[in-house]
Amino acid sequence: MCLWSRHVDDEPGDRRAPCRSPMEPVGIEVRRDGEWAIIHRCTGCGLLRTNRIAGDDSERALLALALRLLARPAFPLDALEGS
Repeated sequence: MCLWSRHVDDEPGDRRAPCRSPMEPVGIEVRRDGEWAIIHRCTGCGLLRTNRIAGDDSERALLALALRLLARPAFPLDALEGS
């Protein structure tokens, strides 16, 4: 199953967002309790939002997203040396 979503909520569950644009999966968050969440960016308005992974989300797609982030980090890893 794909990891894309749709921008339908202003607040979780309210279904009031007028945007309705696709939400692209751009990252993974691991919460304090160990639960994974997908970070989505709205392709229409740019809103960032996290959503818990669902039972039917593809483990392969989740792992591919996490590995993509490791392979192409948003910042230079060399800058972390000496920190």
